Amino acid sequence: MSKQGKIGVTSENIFPVIKKFLYSEHDIFLRELVSNAVDASQKLKALSSAGEFKGEIGDLKVTISVDAEAGTITVSDRGIGMTAEEVDKYINQIAFSSAEEFLDKYKDDKLAIIGHFGLGFYSSFMVAKHVDLITKSHREGAQAVKWSCDGSPEYTIEEVDKTDRGTDIVLYIDDESKEFLEKSRLEALLNKYCKFLTIPVVFGKKQEWKDGKMQDTDEDNQINDTHPAWTKKPSELKDEDYKAFYRQLYPMNMEEPLFWIHLNVDYPFNLTGILYFPKIKNQMELQRNKIQLYCNQVFVTEEVEGIVPEYLTLLHGVIDSPDIPLNVSRSYLQSDAQVKKISNHITKKVADRLDEIFRNDRPLFEEKWDSLKIFVQYGMLSDEKFYDRAQKFVLLTDVAGKKFTIEEYRTLVEAEQTDKDGQLVILYADNKDALYSHIQRAEAKGYSVLLMDGPLDVHAVGQLEQKLEKVRFVRVDSDSVAKLIVKEDAKAIALTSEEQARLEQIFAGRLPEQEKKLYHVAIESMGAEADAVLITQAEFMRRMQEMAKMQPGMSFYGEMPESYNVVLNADHPLVRRILDDEAQAIEVGLQAKRDELAAKTAEVEAARKEQEGKKDEEIPAADKQALEDLAYKQAELEGAIKNELKAYGAGNDLVGQLVDLALLGSGLLTGEALARFIQRSQRML
Repeated sequence: MSKQGKIGVTSENIFPVIKKFLYSEHDIFLRELVSNAVDASQKLKALSSAGEFKGEIGDLKVTISVDAEAGTITVSDRGIGMTAEEVDKYINQIAFSSAEEFLDKYKDDKLAIIGHFGLGFYSSFMVAKHVDLITKSHREGAQAVKWSCDGSPEYTIEEVDKTDRGTDIVLYIDDESKEFLEKSRLEALLNKYCKFLTIPVVFGKKQEWKDGKMQDTDEDNQINDTHPAWTKKPSELKDEDYKAFYRQLYPMNMEEPLFWIHLNVDYPFNLTGILYFPKIKNQMELQRNKIQLYCNQVFVTEEVEGIVPEYLTLLHGVIDSPDIPLNVSRSYLQSDAQVKKISNHITKKVADRLDEIFRNDRPLFEEKWDSLKIFVQYGMLSDEKFYDRAQKFVLLTDVAGKKFTIEEYRTLVEAEQTDKDGQLVILYADNKDALYSHIQRAEAKGYSVLLMDGPLDVHAVGQLEQKLEKVRFVRVDSDSVAKLIVKEDAKAIALTSEEQARLEQIFAGRLPEQEKKLYHVAIESMGAEADAVLITQAEFMRRMQEMAKMQPGMSFYGEMPESYNVVLNADHPLVRRILDDEAQAIEVGLQAKRDELAAKTAEVEAARKEQEGKKDEEIPAADKQALEDLAYKQAELEGAIKNELKAYGAGNDLVGQLVDLALLGSGLLTGEALARFIQRSQRML
């Protein structure tokens, strides 16, 4: 028997259609052919179990072989095989009403191939210029046939001799795809796509070192594990089994997972798998796309964002479900009711597992917290349901390293850290070393300070302030210690307004000039025991700038300069000494200017009072000019006095030393300024 015919597809040439459709993932052909071979083998097992096949099953395996000289790749199985009629039905009649319509429908969806197994066979034409299919049905007395096609609609089918049942598919690789004739390339693809298929997949022989080189042994090189850990019952596995499977999934990862969750659901959907909590680093993006999605042990993708919430993509492991509709668009995936149920189930299982470890083995949970923290915070920030579950076990860490739940910490600090308005003020530092002096001051006052130095902490703080009633977070350097938690009205400053103005100008003369940093002088009454000068940074603007670094939409704040307050302690003896020294050094010389300024100020006020209530056209031009001249002279005198005070401060070592000490305590003194500070300190000593 020999027959020629045309494939049932409304396209002049199926080869460019398939190639165009799967161009971005043309290595998919191997998964499709091996999966089909596995299906054929499984069907034979099913027929045998049902008593419909009476013969010996024998050694069921799928074999892949490559002949570089002939330019061929062959995929062979010993499954059910096909008769000539079945070849005509399953190979020749492709279920397209229009190839172009199909292409247009799925042009943006890489996953659309899954489920179209008729098309799966034709994916071989992505890499082959000619394909032979040699098959013999398992049916008694069946005749083997050979189907051949060069990628055009024409094919031939003829009877051939084949001793064993099953199917051999021979691909004659085209010139553009010669890479697939390399053993290492094929082995990598088999490891990617066929690692856990249910029928043994064999590629060549195992090798050993012999006579100075690697040589083949007689043992088959089986690529896959037909019974991976996730297909077994949790009761059948020990901790070492889970760790071994993790190493099997990620052989290049030298670190062991923290914990794992074994998924095993058969109602109302089918879902199996094992999810691992890795040691999460700060670089979250590097951790993603590590969950492998399978459909009945056939690898599908590592891009699972449409199936699990985004924060769960930080986990590693395997999900296997035949109930995920993989042959539809990703937007449909995200709205599919079954997928949502699966996603919600996984979220609940993850939260339940963390809660279980926290309740049953808190020391272990605390030990692993630094690695779990990003994951838990990310989940709380992006999923309300996860927040509700996680608030019971999310931990806060103080600067001493002790860990608390939110409620534990609230109970610990509410007596000392509730302000006069009844708000609980939680103090924190984002750098224990840089803010050491600020932490010391807070602890000396009986306050507790949290360490919040993670990449998501600034967002977590904002969320907790919204969720927790009458609670606000304040960084420990955002104000003087007396004003961090205001328990009574501010203490009056024991300096006259004129003395305060003098101090502001003296210290303004020593403010550092740094790119994208602004410094302002402020004066407070902080007690004689507090520091003479300290640097603070307002909480709101600093927090906005930190968030801007992670959120492009807030770039406005990121472009603004950082603003700091140089706070002078009006009660400190050194601040008083600077005022006294200045009075003796330059106030005598300034007195004449001050007297002249007072006189000019009086003249300006009198002139303004004279013109008050009059319309502009009612005021003579000479009077307007006289007032303008007086105001100019007044401003000139004010500027001269300020400049002399600034010049005095700029040349005063004590002022410079106090400012630099405050900068040093806040981690802001670096480079040349730090070198000058060291030299000045040595000179003053």
